Amino acid sequence: MRMKLPVLNRVQPAGILDGLTTAIITLDSALRVTYLNSATETLFSVSRRHAQGQTLTTAIPHLLEQGLRLRRAIDTGTGFIERELKLRRPGDDSGHELLTVDLTVTPAQFSGPGLVLELLPLDRHLRISRDEQLLAQHRASRELIRGLAHEIKNPLGGIRGAAQLLEREFPDSEHLEYTRVIIREADRLQNLVNRLLGPNRLPQKEMVNIHEVLEHVRQLIEAEGSGSFNVMRDYDPSIPEIRADREQLIQAALNVARNALQALSDDRQHDRQHDNPQITLRTRMRRQFTIAGVRHRLAVQIDIEDNGSGVAPTMIEKIFYPMVTTRAEGTGLGLPIAQHLINTHGGLIECQSRPGTTVFSIFLPLEQPA
Repeated sequence: MRMKLPVLNRVQPAGILDGLTTAIITLDSALRVTYLNSATETLFSVSRRHAQGQTLTTAIPHLLEQGLRLRRAIDTGTGFIERELKLRRPGDDSGHELLTVDLTVTPAQFSGPGLVLELLPLDRHLRISRDEQLLAQHRASRELIRGLAHEIKNPLGGIRGAAQLLEREFPDSEHLEYTRVIIREADRLQNLVNRLLGPNRLPQKEMVNIHEVLEHVRQLIEAEGSGSFNVMRDYDPSIPEIRADREQLIQAALNVARNALQALSDDRQHDRQHDNPQITLRTRMRRQFTIAGVRHRLAVQIDIEDNGSGVAPTMIEKIFYPMVTTRAEGTGLGLPIAQHLINTHGGLIECQSRPGTTVFSIFLPLEQPA
C-alpha cells in the first residue's frame, strides 16, 4: 500500500529572499531590475517599487561603475566575484561615505538571459562585530565600576560618621573647619559614587513618541546654549511610537546632545569658531537591523550630529568608558550613563567622527522585549 505523503505549505521564494541579510538583485538582459530584496532596500536606501523596471545604474547609482562588467557578463554568460568592492555614494566626492561589499554576479535564465547579483555588506559585519565588542567592554567596565563603588561607599560612610561625631563632641573646637571639610568632601564623593552606579530603577515602559522626546531635548539644549548655535531637525514622520521609558530616553538623548553642545563651546573657547555652529537631530527607520548581535525586523535610528572639530581618533574607542573625558571640568559620566540607559532598552549608541562632523547614533529596536 502506497503511503500518502503530507502536503507541505509552499513558501514563496520572495519571502525567503526578504529574510536574508545579503542584498539580492536580479536583472534581465537589458540590465533592468526585475527584483530586489529588503536587504537591498536597506543597503542602498532605495524603494523596490521605484527600482523595478529601471536600469540598474539608474535605480542604484552606487553600481554605475559596474555597468560594463555586468554587460559583459550577460553577453558572455560568465559571472564574476569582486572582493571588498568600494562603492561610492552618489554625490559624495569626499570619499567619506564608501560602502564595502563582496559582489558575486551569477548568470541565470528567467524568461531570457539575466543576472543575479549578491552583495554582502562587509561594513555591516564589521559594525556588528564592533558593537558586540563595545557592549562587552561596557558591561565589563560597568561591573568593575559597580564593584569599586560599593567598596568605596562603606568606608566613606564611616569617615563621614566619624567627622560628625568629632563635630558634636567638640562643637567649639578650633578644628571645626577641618571636620566640615571632611564632611563636605565625603558628600561630594558620595554623589560621584552614586553617579557611577547609575540609575537604580528598571525602565517604566509606555508608548512614547520619539519625536516628542527629541523636541523636549531640543528645547533644553537651546536654552542652555543661549542662541550660540542652530538646531536642525530632520525627522522621519513614518516612525511609530515605541515602547520605552520616556524619562530615561530624554536623559540619554540629553546627555549626548549636551556632549555635542560642549564640543561646540570648546571650539569657540579655543578660537576654532565656525561660521554656523550647528547640531542636527535626525531620525530614520532601519529594516532587518542588527543591534548587539540581535537582529530586529525594524529599528529606530536617532542621530545627534554636530559640526565641531570632532573626536580625536585616540579617544573614539574610549569615550563610553566612565571617567574618560577631554574636558578639565568634565566628569566623563554623561556618555556611559546614556549608553547604559539605551542598553536597558535593548539598544546601543555608536559614534563616528571626523573633523567637521561628529555623529552619535542611538539605535533602538521598534519592538521592545518584554
